[in-house]
Amino acid sequence: METELKNLKIPNTNHQQFHHVDDGSSNIDRPLLKSDSPQSSDSPSVDPATLTTASAVTAADLEEMEKKYAAFVRHDVYGSMGRGPIPLTEKILLGLAFVTLLPIRFVLGLSILFVYYLICRVCTLFSRPNRGVDDDQQEDYAHMGGRRREVVVRSGRFLSRLLLFVMGVYWIRERNLDHHEGDKLPNEKKNRDQSGEPQRPAAIISNHVSYLDILYHMSSSFPSFVAKRSVAKLPLVGLISKCLGCVFVQRESKSSDFKGVSVVLSLAGAVTERIKEAHESKHAPVMMLFPEGTTTNGNFLLPFKTGAFLAKSPVLPVILRYPYRRFSPAWDSISGIRHVIFLLCQFINYVEVAKLPVYYPSKEEKDDPKLYANNVRRLMASEGNLILSDVGLAEKRIYHAALNGFLSQR
Repeated sequence: METELKNLKIPNTNHQQFHHVDDGSSNIDRPLLKSDSPQSSDSPSVDPATLTTASAVTAADLEEMEKKYAAFVRHDVYGSMGRGPIPLTEKILLGLAFVTLLPIRFVLGLSILFVYYLICRVCTLFSRPNRGVDDDQQEDYAHMGGRRREVVVRSGRFLSRLLLFVMGVYWIRERNLDHHEGDKLPNEKKNRDQSGEPQRPAAIISNHVSYLDILYHMSSSFPSFVAKRSVAKLPLVGLISKCLGCVFVQRESKSSDFKGVSVVLSLAGAVTERIKEAHESKHAPVMMLFPEGTTTNGNFLLPFKTGAFLAKSPVLPVILRYPYRRFSPAWDSISGIRHVIFLLCQFINYVEVAKLPVYYPSKEEKDDPKLYANNVRRLMASEGNLILSDVGLAEKRIYHAALNGFLSQR
Protein backbone atom coordinates (compact mmCIF):
# COMPACT_ATOMS: atom_id res chain seq x y z
CA MET A 1 0.00 0.00 0.00
CA GLU A 2 2.90 2.34 0.60
CA THR A 3 3.86 2.59 -3.06
CA GLU A 4 0.68 4.43 -4.01
CA LEU A 5 1.10 6.84 -1.12
CA LYS A 6 3.84 8.67 -3.00
CA ASN A 7 1.16 10.35 -5.09
CA LEU A 8 -0.81 11.71 -2.17
CA LYS A 9 -0.90 15.49 -1.82
CA ILE A 10 -0.25 16.50 1.77
CA PRO A 11 -0.83 20.04 3.01
CA ASN A 12 2.29 21.88 4.01
CA THR A 13 3.45 25.36 4.94
CA ASN A 14 6.28 27.63 3.98
CA HIS A 15 7.89 27.34 7.40
CA GLN A 16 10.91 25.11 7.58
CA GLN A 17 9.68 23.20 10.59
CA PHE A 18 6.91 21.50 8.58
CA HIS A 19 7.94 19.01 5.94
CA HIS A 20 6.94 15.86 4.15
CA VAL A 21 8.27 12.63 5.55
CA ASP A 22 9.00 10.30 2.70
CA ASP A 23 11.08 7.61 4.35
CA GLY A 24 11.78 5.97 7.67
CA SER A 25 14.54 8.37 8.60
CA SER A 26 12.28 10.84 10.38
CA ASN A 27 11.85 11.15 14.11
CA ILE A 28 8.71 9.02 14.17
CA ASP A 29 10.70 6.23 15.78
CA ARG A 30 10.49 7.85 19.19
CA PRO A 31 10.15 5.12 21.82
CA LEU A 32 6.63 4.08 22.77
CA LEU A 33 5.22 5.97 25.72
CA LYS A 34 8.42 7.94 26.26
CA SER A 35 7.40 11.54 26.74
CA ASP A 36 10.70 13.35 26.91
CA SER A 37 11.64 12.90 23.29
CA PRO A 38 14.66 14.76 21.96
CA GLN A 39 14.19 18.13 20.37
CA SER A 40 14.34 18.45 16.64
CA SER A 41 17.52 19.79 15.14
CA ASP A 42 15.98 23.18 14.41
CA SER A 43 14.48 23.62 17.88
CA PRO A 44 15.88 26.51 19.88
CA SER A 45 18.26 25.49 22.64
CA VAL A 46 16.08 26.98 25.38
CA ASP A 47 15.91 25.69 28.92
CA PRO A 48 12.19 25.62 29.85
CA ALA A 49 13.06 26.56 33.42
CA THR A 50 14.51 29.90 32.31
CA LEU A 51 11.35 30.78 30.40
CA THR A 52 9.29 31.03 33.57
CA THR A 53 10.88 34.33 34.53
CA ALA A 54 9.15 37.51 33.47
CA SER A 55 12.13 38.81 31.52
CA ALA A 56 12.84 35.61 29.61
CA VAL A 57 10.53 36.06 26.62
CA THR A 58 9.78 39.12 24.50
CA ALA A 59 6.86 39.58 22.12
CA ALA A 60 9.22 39.04 19.18
CA ASP A 61 10.52 35.81 20.71
CA LEU A 62 7.00 34.54 21.26
CA GLU A 63 5.96 35.42 17.71
CA GLU A 64 8.89 33.44 16.36
CA MET A 65 8.07 30.48 18.58
CA GLU A 66 4.43 30.54 17.46
CA LYS A 67 5.61 30.13 13.89
CA LYS A 68 7.80 27.23 14.88
CA TYR A 69 5.32 25.59 17.27
CA ALA A 70 2.20 26.39 15.26
CA ALA A 71 0.69 23.00 16.13
CA PHE A 72 0.04 24.23 19.68
CA VAL A 73 -1.07 27.82 19.01
CA ARG A 74 -4.67 28.76 19.82
CA HIS A 75 -6.66 30.93 17.40
CA ASP A 76 -10.01 31.37 19.19
CA VAL A 77 -11.38 34.56 20.77
CA TYR A 78 -9.89 33.65 24.17
CA GLY A 79 -6.31 33.89 22.91
CA SER A 80 -3.16 32.19 24.16
CA MET A 81 -3.76 29.85 27.10
CA GLY A 82 -7.30 31.23 27.26
CA ARG A 83 -5.91 34.38 28.88
CA GLY A 84 -6.16 36.86 26.03
CA PRO A 85 -8.30 40.02 25.91
CA ILE A 86 -11.98 39.09 25.54
CA PRO A 87 -14.52 41.27 23.65
CA LEU A 88 -17.35 42.76 25.72
CA THR A 89 -19.99 40.64 23.99
CA GLU A 90 -18.05 37.49 24.80
CA LYS A 91 -17.70 38.57 28.43
CA ILE A 92 -21.45 38.95 28.72
CA LEU A 93 -22.14 35.56 27.12
CA LEU A 94 -19.48 33.93 29.30
CA GLY A 95 -20.91 35.49 32.45
CA LEU A 96 -24.45 34.33 31.70
CA ALA A 97 -23.29 30.80 30.87
CA PHE A 98 -21.12 30.68 33.99
CA VAL A 99 -24.07 31.19 36.35
CA THR A 100 -26.62 29.12 34.40
CA LEU A 101 -25.21 26.58 31.95
CA LEU A 102 -22.00 25.66 33.78
CA PRO A 103 -23.50 24.45 37.09
CA ILE A 104 -26.24 22.46 35.32
CA ARG A 105 -23.78 20.71 33.02
CA PHE A 106 -21.33 20.08 35.84
CA VAL A 107 -23.94 18.41 38.06
CA LEU A 108 -25.36 16.35 35.18
CA GLY A 109 -21.90 15.28 34.03
CA LEU A 110 -20.86 14.23 37.53
CA SER A 111 -24.13 12.32 37.91
CA ILE A 112 -23.54 10.40 34.67
CA LEU A 113 -20.01 9.54 35.79
CA PHE A 114 -21.28 8.31 39.17
CA VAL A 115 -24.06 6.21 37.60
CA TYR A 116 -21.59 4.48 35.30
CA TYR A 117 -19.24 3.89 38.21
CA LEU A 118 -22.07 2.12 40.07
CA ILE A 119 -22.80 -0.01 37.01
CA CYS A 120 -19.13 -1.00 36.77
CA ARG A 121 -18.97 -1.68 40.51
CA VAL A 122 -22.00 -3.98 40.42
CA CYS A 123 -20.82 -5.81 37.30
CA THR A 124 -17.35 -6.44 38.74
CA LEU A 125 -18.55 -7.74 42.11
CA PHE A 126 -17.02 -11.14 42.90
CA SER A 127 -14.89 -10.88 39.73
CA ARG A 128 -11.13 -11.10 39.81
CA PRO A 129 -9.31 -8.66 37.52
CA ASN A 130 -7.03 -9.88 34.78
CA ARG A 131 -3.47 -9.10 35.87
CA GLY A 132 -0.36 -8.50 33.76
CA VAL A 133 2.24 -11.23 33.62
CA ASP A 134 5.25 -8.97 34.04
CA ASP A 135 3.58 -6.14 35.95
CA ASP A 136 1.30 -6.83 38.89
CA GLN A 137 0.00 -3.25 38.72
CA GLN A 138 -1.57 -3.95 35.34
CA GLU A 139 -5.11 -5.16 35.93
CA ASP A 140 -8.37 -4.88 34.06
CA TYR A 141 -11.87 -6.27 33.72
CA ALA A 142 -11.98 -6.05 29.92
CA HIS A 143 -11.79 -9.82 29.58
CA MET A 144 -14.86 -10.35 31.75
CA GLY A 145 -17.38 -12.27 29.65
CA GLY A 146 -21.09 -12.89 29.59
CA ARG A 147 -23.92 -10.50 30.28
CA ARG A 148 -21.92 -8.45 32.74
CA ARG A 149 -19.42 -7.46 30.06
CA GLU A 150 -22.27 -6.68 27.68
CA VAL A 151 -23.88 -4.40 30.28
CA VAL A 152 -20.56 -2.60 30.90
CA VAL A 153 -20.00 -2.02 27.19
CA ARG A 154 -23.54 -1.03 26.19
CA SER A 155 -24.07 1.29 29.13
CA GLY A 156 -20.58 2.74 28.65
CA ARG A 157 -21.24 3.62 25.04
CA PHE A 158 -24.65 5.13 25.81
CA LEU A 159 -23.52 7.15 28.82
CA SER A 160 -20.41 8.42 27.00
CA ARG A 161 -22.61 9.77 24.23
CA LEU A 162 -24.98 11.22 26.82
CA LEU A 163 -22.06 12.94 28.54
CA LEU A 164 -20.99 14.45 25.23
CA PHE A 165 -24.55 15.71 24.78
CA VAL A 166 -24.48 17.32 28.21
CA MET A 167 -21.19 19.01 27.25
CA GLY A 168 -22.84 20.58 24.20
CA VAL A 169 -22.04 18.00 21.52
CA TYR A 170 -25.63 17.60 20.36
CA TRP A 171 -24.75 15.90 17.11
CA ILE A 172 -21.65 14.35 15.59
CA ARG A 173 -20.97 14.48 11.88
CA GLU A 174 -19.40 11.17 10.85
CA ARG A 175 -18.09 10.24 7.43
CA ASN A 176 -16.76 6.92 6.21
CA LEU A 177 -14.07 7.64 3.63
CA ASP A 178 -14.45 4.43 1.69
CA HIS A 179 -13.22 6.07 -1.48
CA HIS A 180 -10.26 8.23 -2.32
CA GLU A 181 -10.94 10.59 -5.21
CA GLY A 182 -13.63 8.23 -6.51
CA ASP A 183 -11.59 5.05 -6.26
CA LYS A 184 -10.88 2.45 -3.64
CA LEU A 185 -7.93 3.25 -1.43
CA PRO A 186 -4.88 1.66 -3.13
CA ASN A 187 -4.38 -2.06 -2.60
CA GLU A 188 -6.85 -2.10 0.33
CA LYS A 189 -8.87 -5.05 -0.96
CA LYS A 190 -5.85 -6.70 -2.58
CA ASN A 191 -3.83 -6.76 0.64
CA ARG A 192 -6.78 -8.06 2.63
CA ASP A 193 -7.53 -10.90 0.25
CA GLN A 194 -3.95 -12.03 -0.21
CA SER A 195 -3.13 -12.02 3.48
CA GLY A 196 -6.37 -13.69 4.51
CA GLU A 197 -6.67 -11.29 7.44
CA PRO A 198 -10.08 -10.67 9.03
CA GLN A 199 -11.94 -7.42 8.52
CA ARG A 200 -11.72 -6.38 12.19
CA PRO A 201 -8.85 -3.97 12.88
CA ALA A 202 -6.53 -4.69 15.79
CA ALA A 203 -6.18 -1.05 16.79
CA ILE A 204 -7.77 2.32 16.17
CA ILE A 205 -5.32 5.09 15.30
CA SER A 206 -6.51 8.66 15.89
CA ASN A 207 -5.14 12.16 15.96
CA HIS A 208 -5.27 13.69 19.44
CA VAL A 209 -6.95 17.06 19.96
CA SER A 210 -8.86 17.00 23.25
CA TYR A 211 -10.05 14.83 26.13
CA LEU A 212 -13.32 14.77 24.20
CA ASP A 213 -11.55 12.34 21.86
CA ILE A 214 -11.77 9.68 24.57
CA LEU A 215 -15.49 10.18 25.12
CA TYR A 216 -16.17 9.97 21.39
CA HIS A 217 -14.22 6.73 20.96
CA MET A 218 -15.90 5.26 24.05
CA SER A 219 -19.32 6.04 22.57
CA SER A 220 -18.31 4.72 19.16
CA SER A 221 -16.39 1.51 19.80
CA PHE A 222 -15.59 1.32 23.54
CA PRO A 223 -11.90 0.43 23.02
CA SER A 224 -9.05 0.06 25.49
CA PHE A 225 -6.69 3.02 25.95
CA VAL A 226 -3.18 3.65 27.17
CA ALA A 227 -3.40 5.74 30.35
CA LYS A 228 -1.17 7.05 33.09
CA ARG A 229 -0.75 4.65 35.97
CA SER A 230 -2.13 7.27 38.36
CA VAL A 231 -5.49 7.10 36.54
CA ALA A 232 -6.08 3.60 37.93
CA LYS A 233 -6.08 5.04 41.45
CA LEU A 234 -8.50 7.91 40.83
CA PRO A 235 -11.94 7.81 42.45
CA LEU A 236 -14.71 6.69 40.06
CA VAL A 237 -12.49 6.95 36.96
CA GLY A 238 -10.07 4.29 38.19
CA LEU A 239 -12.59 1.44 38.09
CA ILE A 240 -14.04 2.68 34.80
CA SER A 241 -10.58 2.67 33.21
CA LYS A 242 -10.08 -0.93 34.36
CA CYS A 243 -13.41 -1.94 32.82
CA LEU A 244 -12.22 -0.33 29.59
CA GLY A 245 -9.13 -2.54 29.76
CA CYS A 246 -6.64 0.34 29.81
CA VAL A 247 -2.92 -0.40 29.71
CA PHE A 248 -1.46 1.70 32.52
CA VAL A 249 1.92 3.37 32.08
CA GLN A 250 4.27 5.38 34.20
CA ARG A 251 4.86 8.17 31.73
CA GLU A 252 8.00 9.55 33.36
CA SER A 253 10.01 6.97 35.27
CA LYS A 254 11.86 8.25 38.33
CA SER A 255 14.01 5.15 38.44
CA SER A 256 17.47 4.63 36.97
CA ASP A 257 17.98 4.79 33.22
CA PHE A 258 18.33 1.01 32.92
CA LYS A 259 15.20 0.43 34.93
CA GLY A 260 13.33 3.11 32.99
CA VAL A 261 14.23 1.48 29.67
CA SER A 262 13.07 -1.88 31.02
CA VAL A 263 9.72 -0.35 31.99
CA VAL A 264 9.26 1.19 28.53
CA LEU A 265 10.09 -2.09 26.79
CA SER A 266 7.76 -4.01 29.07
CA LEU A 267 4.89 -1.64 28.37
CA ALA A 268 5.59 -1.68 24.65
CA GLY A 269 5.36 -5.45 24.80
CA ALA A 270 2.09 -5.25 26.74
CA VAL A 271 0.54 -2.94 24.15
CA THR A 272 1.77 -5.12 21.29
CA GLU A 273 0.33 -8.25 22.88
CA ARG A 274 -3.01 -6.56 23.45
CA ILE A 275 -3.13 -5.45 19.80
CA LYS A 276 -2.33 -8.97 18.60
CA GLU A 277 -4.97 -10.38 20.90
CA ALA A 278 -7.57 -7.95 19.57
CA HIS A 279 -6.69 -8.94 16.01
CA GLU A 280 -6.98 -12.66 16.68
CA SER A 281 -10.05 -12.70 18.93
CA LYS A 282 -13.31 -10.84 18.38
CA HIS A 283 -13.99 -11.05 22.12
CA ALA A 284 -10.90 -9.03 23.04
CA PRO A 285 -11.30 -5.22 23.19
CA VAL A 286 -9.78 -3.21 20.34
CA MET A 287 -6.86 -0.98 21.38
CA MET A 288 -7.21 2.78 20.85
CA LEU A 289 -3.94 4.69 20.48
CA PHE A 290 -2.97 8.30 19.91
CA PRO A 291 0.47 7.80 18.31
CA GLU A 292 1.29 11.54 18.42
CA GLY A 293 1.73 11.25 22.18
CA THR A 294 0.16 14.65 22.95
CA THR A 295 -2.59 17.00 21.80
CA THR A 296 -2.48 19.67 19.10
CA ASN A 297 -4.81 22.47 17.97
CA GLY A 298 -6.36 20.05 15.47
CA ASN A 299 -4.78 21.42 12.29
CA PHE A 300 -1.53 19.47 12.47
CA LEU A 301 -0.32 15.90 12.69
CA LEU A 302 2.76 15.27 14.83
CA PRO A 303 5.28 12.45 14.28
CA PHE A 304 3.89 9.01 15.15
CA LYS A 305 5.45 6.76 17.75
CA THR A 306 5.83 3.22 16.44
CA GLY A 307 4.23 1.35 19.36
CA ALA A 308 0.88 0.93 17.64
CA PHE A 309 2.52 -0.63 14.59
CA LEU A 310 4.88 -3.16 16.17
CA ALA A 311 2.19 -5.85 16.17
CA LYS A 312 2.12 -5.83 12.33
CA SER A 313 -1.68 -5.90 12.44
CA PRO A 314 -4.22 -3.86 10.47
CA VAL A 315 -5.36 -0.56 11.96
CA LEU A 316 -8.35 1.72 11.55
CA PRO A 317 -7.32 5.39 11.04
CA VAL A 318 -9.79 7.94 12.46
CA ILE A 319 -9.53 11.72 12.08
CA LEU A 320 -11.21 14.06 14.57
CA ARG A 321 -11.93 17.74 14.08
CA TYR A 322 -13.62 20.32 16.31
CA PRO A 323 -14.97 23.28 14.30
CA TYR A 324 -15.70 26.30 16.48
CA ARG A 325 -16.88 29.90 16.40
CA ARG A 326 -15.84 31.23 19.82
CA PHE A 327 -13.92 28.73 21.96
CA SER A 328 -11.80 25.94 20.48
CA PRO A 329 -12.32 22.55 22.21
CA ALA A 330 -8.69 21.69 21.37
CA TRP A 331 -6.68 21.13 24.55
CA ASP A 332 -3.37 22.48 23.29
CA SER A 333 -1.96 25.38 25.31
CA ILE A 334 -4.51 26.01 28.04
CA SER A 335 -4.89 24.73 31.59
CA GLY A 336 -7.31 21.87 32.23
CA ILE A 337 -9.61 23.74 34.64
CA ARG A 338 -9.82 26.83 32.41
CA HIS A 339 -10.52 24.61 29.40
CA VAL A 340 -13.34 22.72 31.12
CA ILE A 341 -14.99 25.95 32.29
CA PHE A 342 -14.90 27.58 28.85
CA LEU A 343 -16.04 24.37 27.16
CA LEU A 344 -19.05 23.94 29.46
CA CYS A 345 -19.93 27.62 29.00
CA GLN A 346 -20.15 27.19 25.23
CA PHE A 347 -23.69 26.25 24.26
CA ILE A 348 -22.80 24.15 21.20
CA ASN A 349 -19.59 22.19 20.59
CA TYR A 350 -19.07 20.61 17.19
CA VAL A 351 -17.34 17.32 16.40
CA GLU A 352 -16.53 15.97 12.95
CA VAL A 353 -15.22 12.44 12.44
CA ALA A 354 -13.70 10.88 9.34
CA LYS A 355 -13.16 7.12 9.37
CA LEU A 356 -10.77 5.73 6.80
CA PRO A 357 -10.90 2.13 5.57
CA VAL A 358 -8.97 -0.45 7.57
CA TYR A 359 -5.29 -0.15 6.66
CA TYR A 360 -3.67 -3.52 5.94
CA PRO A 361 0.14 -3.32 6.06
CA SER A 362 2.23 -4.69 3.22
CA LYS A 363 5.13 -7.06 3.84
CA GLU A 364 7.58 -4.14 3.75
CA GLU A 365 5.51 -2.25 6.32
CA LYS A 366 5.30 -5.28 8.59
CA ASP A 367 9.08 -5.58 8.50
CA ASP A 368 9.56 -1.86 9.20
CA PRO A 369 7.26 -0.32 11.88
CA LYS A 370 8.65 3.15 11.09
CA LEU A 371 7.59 2.81 7.46
CA TYR A 372 4.18 1.51 8.54
CA ALA A 373 3.67 4.42 10.96
CA ASN A 374 4.92 6.93 8.42
CA ASN A 375 2.58 5.74 5.67
CA VAL A 376 -0.49 5.72 7.92
CA ARG A 377 0.43 9.22 9.11
CA ARG A 378 0.80 10.52 5.55
CA LEU A 379 -2.51 8.96 4.55
CA MET A 380 -4.30 10.56 7.50
CA ALA A 381 -2.71 13.92 6.73
CA SER A 382 -3.83 13.71 3.12
CA GLU A 383 -7.39 12.56 3.80
CA GLY A 384 -7.88 14.92 6.76
CA ASN A 385 -6.20 17.95 5.20
CA LEU A 386 -3.77 18.09 8.13
CA ILE A 387 -0.31 19.66 8.12
CA LEU A 388 2.66 17.47 8.95
CA SER A 389 4.80 18.89 11.74
CA ASP A 390 8.04 17.57 13.23
CA VAL A 391 7.59 19.01 16.74
CA GLY A 392 6.52 16.94 19.75
CA LEU A 393 5.88 16.93 23.47
CA ALA A 394 9.29 18.37 24.37
CA GLU A 395 8.72 21.38 22.12
CA LYS A 396 5.20 21.76 23.49
CA ARG A 397 6.61 22.11 27.00
CA ILE A 398 9.06 24.74 25.83
CA TYR A 399 6.25 26.71 24.18
CA HIS A 400 4.05 26.47 27.29
CA ALA A 401 6.89 27.68 29.50
CA ALA A 402 7.49 30.59 27.12
CA LEU A 403 3.80 31.53 27.20
CA ASN A 404 3.75 31.46 30.98
CA GLY A 405 6.85 33.64 31.12
CA PHE A 406 5.44 36.14 28.64
CA LEU A 407 1.96 36.35 30.16
CA SER A 408 3.32 36.75 33.68
CA GLN A 409 4.73 40.18 32.81
CA ARG A 410 1.40 41.54 31.53
